[in-house]
Amino acid sequence: MSILKIILAIFLPPVAVFMQVGATKHFWINIVLVFLFFVPSVIHALWVVITNQKA
Repeated sequence: MSILKIILAIFLPPVAVFMQVGATKHFWINIVLVFLFFVPSVIHALWVVITNQKA
């Protein structure tokens, strides 16, 4: 788990999710969450970065 990805998850959630899992369903869910509300997108991005140890 990278500190950079956690910081990105707080300030630029879709970028952090894309770096972690690519252009999958989680990325698109996060894009929709950013347009609806910012805080849920941050929570979702942190969850994806912390739970998915892909990269």
